[in-house]
Amino acid sequence: MKTIITTLFLSFSVLIGFAQEKTKQQIKEEQKAVKQKEIDALVQSKEYEFEAIMAYPQGTRSIDLTTNSNYLRFQKDTIHSEMPFFGRAYSGVGYGGDAGLSFKGAIKDYSLKKEKKSYTIKATVKGDNDSYDIFLTVYFDGGANLLINSTNRSAISYRGNIGKLKVVK
Repeated sequence: MKTIITTLFLSFSVLIGFAQEKTKQQIKEEQKAVKQKEIDALVQSKEYEFEAIMAYPQGTRSIDLTTNSNYLRFQKDTIHSEMPFFGRAYSGVGYGGDAGLSFKGAIKDYSLKKEKKSYTIKATVKGDNDSYDIFLTVYFDGGANLLINSTNRSAISYRGNIGKLKVVK
């Protein structure tokens, strides 16, 4: 009789222990929710950095950027860009000069829209010799797509990730 009661007691305690463990799906969903909150906080703060993994110039194949340092920094009311450029320059861009999209300027016409699975950010920046329209789509997992339209160059898009601002030296 004691063995039957002990066996039943141990069986129930094991079942209760298994019932309280989280499934892999629940753990994934919780991690997803935490990441989404982090991305939301970054986007709302207007203090984050986009780093590209791939570049997609118009009319040619994609280019791997994992070995090239690049960034587009949003800092409250300014955007600082050090992105590589591959494409056609129309006018106002000298040969042999800096071929990248290097500019820093005040943000004009900023808008942020929350979609079902992403944020859409639009901004305009006036650099020294050009004007840039920036379209950034930020997904809840931290992935992002960036499109830069320029007055003097063909449009180019990038795929990468956003994260916290890196310490600027």
